[in-house]
This record gives sequence, C-alpha cells and structure tokens, in this order.
Amino acid sequence: MDWSHYRFRSLWALPAPPATVYDLLAEAEDYPRWWPQVREVDRIDDTSGVITIRSVLPYDMTFTAREVRRDRAAGVLEIAMSGDIEGWARWTITPHGSGTLARYDQVVDVNKPLLRRLAVPGRPLFRANHRLMMRAGRRGLLAHLAGRREAV
Repeated sequence: MDWSHYRFRSLWALPAPPATVYDLLAEAEDYPRWWPQVREVDRIDDTSGVITIRSVLPYDMTFTAREVRRDRAAGVLEIAMSGDIEGWARWTITPHGSGTLARYDQVVDVNKPLLRRLAVPGRPLFRANHRLMMRAGRRGLLAHLAGRREAV
C-alpha cells in the first residue's frame, strides 16, 4: 500500500438549484471568499491556476489545477492537480429533493516531502484534516448561498 495515496468523497446537500451550485463551484477563484481553507487562487490562464489550501494542521498545500472537464449539462467540473498533491478532483452536481447534491471525489498522491515522511503515523490526522476542510467548505458555501438569497 502506498501510504501517500488518498481517495476522498464528500457529499454536500445544498438548498439551492443545481445551476446555482454549479455556477458557484465553477468559479474557483472565488473560493477564498466563502471557503476559509482555500487561502489563495491565482489564475494562470483560462483553464488553470495555482491554489494554496490549509486546513487545521499547520501546513500549506500548493498545487496547479488544470481544468479537464467543464460540462454544465452533466453537472461535472473536473481538474487535474500537480504540485504538493498530484491527481484529480471532480464535482458532480445533481438535483436532490428541492435542492442539490454536490458530490466531491478526489484521488491524489501527496508529494510534499514532510507529509510523505509522516505518511504512516500521520495518515489518520491527514484524513481528519481533509474531512474538517470539506465540512468547513460546505458551511461556507451554505452561508454564501444564504447571503446571495438575502441580497436578491
């Protein structure tokens, strides 16, 4: 087993139409406005950018994200990542009751040297760190959606 290889899945039930959620998730450069752990997004060109994230544990992860798929009709946003993490991530947006289910899948290998050295003993902490980041992202998006509804 490669202890630096991770698969993650998060499901966010959101009280907004799929088109609204898709549009918000498609604008990665706005993530720092509502997702505190996404510290910085610097666009390189129309389909790529450099993203810096930091959750609870005291380390930053920086990677280049390159758009692989942007399919509004299918509700799919997918990126390839290289840098401190290497792999891919995908949002799949579907109707769910009167709102939306945003499914986040990620498969990555960690390249950051310190995290590779701590791969075995740190794995439970790294997984918990990711869960906390995703939980905070959902809360941030819910608050952002609520603010948009009040502004309308």
